[in-house]
Amino acid sequence: MTDRTLVRDLPNKIGERVTLNGFVDVLRLQKKMQFVVLRDHTGAAQLIHMRAEGDDALGAVLEGLTVESAVRVTGEVVAAEQVKLGGLEVVLENVDILNLAETPLPMDDKSGLDTRMNWRFLDLRRPEHRRVFEVQTVLEEAMREVCVNEDFLELHSPKLMGAASESGAEVFKVEYFDTSAFLAQSPQFYKQMAIAAGFEKVFEVGPVFRAEPSFTSRHATEFTGVDAEIAWVESHEDVMQFEERWLRASITAVVERFPDLGIVVPEVPFPRVPMAEAREWLQRETEWKPGPGDKGDLDPAGERGIAELVHQRDGHEWVFLTEFPITARPFYHLRPDANPAVTNSYDLLWKGIEVTTGAQREHRYDILKRQAAELGIDVNEISFYADIFRFGCPPHGGFGLGLGRLLMVMLGLESIREATFLFRGPNRLTP
Repeated sequence: MTDRTLVRDLPNKIGERVTLNGFVDVLRLQKKMQFVVLRDHTGAAQLIHMRAEGDDALGAVLEGLTVESAVRVTGEVVAAEQVKLGGLEVVLENVDILNLAETPLPMDDKSGLDTRMNWRFLDLRRPEHRRVFEVQTVLEEAMREVCVNEDFLELHSPKLMGAASESGAEVFKVEYFDTSAFLAQSPQFYKQMAIAAGFEKVFEVGPVFRAEPSFTSRHATEFTGVDAEIAWVESHEDVMQFEERWLRASITAVVERFPDLGIVVPEVPFPRVPMAEAREWLQRETEWKPGPGDKGDLDPAGERGIAELVHQRDGHEWVFLTEFPITARPFYHLRPDANPAVTNSYDLLWKGIEVTTGAQREHRYDILKRQAAELGIDVNEISFYADIFRFGCPPHGGFGLGLGRLLMVMLGLESIREATFLFRGPNRLTP
């Protein structure tokens, strides 16, 4: 393989002959001088060729180029202070067109989001769009590092289930030989099974499927979930304390790698506001009112409102909303003896958008069975789950976080589609 130089390394190659691989970003083919801007994943560089009189084979090759063509070029790196791209340029000696891009391109920088999603592989060639996944890589690595350093075990739970997970709603049903299966809404039940197995601390990064006919900027039918579960907790407070230091460490890693993004590393502890207090505060200080079908929690407008109130009071971008009423939570959330009308659960908001749901789970079989029955759920139909609490399961709690949504908020993106490699929603199954 030909030795390749990356654009980022060109400042160390002044006076040397190099080979670059990349895409044609810009073409300026003048009568006397031809300019090409080549882009690879590390940056962009200007290439030049002075037209020769008579037979000019290289000039002819450049005349045949199109924007976004894949090329391999060879030339000498020279200093050129007037060039904005690194104060250097490459004097071309040879250009190999590896794949000539058709013209016109099906999208450009002015294209709308739907068009961009249709041509996602072209869209992701833009450095600012690639940056999302550079950040994601650093963030995910840091998340794993914190978990591993705190003795968590990583799981890879099944995504095909014999019975619907969670409440049984919003699941995808698929054919499975001579029966039916369901795509997992979360690894929730499997995390708890691991706790019952004595793993004590577990985490998972994997796909999650939600059959929600939602068209908002923050919902997807398939996304990457980051989940954690911890044994021997005394309450959901133990889970929140882990999550806030986990997020602080993970965001710190991103800030250290990308200091230009302006991301604020959060101070800990994050503010905590019980749900009843949050609702009363909103109605006292804002025009927010509960809407139709209110379950005692907050709608997106309420979440934005309480986040703004907390920011005004505490100067903090994050807030834990705690003590959700039982009407707003699933049957397996633990209800404290001191106030059985609420649950030991929480949502975590960042800049007014929910990024996490967490809770202490009900680990006692008899109480779990009773709470399920109240919602019309027969535990015998989910015995694979209920049975794990019959033989000494410890108290435990955990949370689930959508990686794409976290990135969307972190980077100030308009939609989760921009924070997802290939988005899946009610109207999108391709590319």
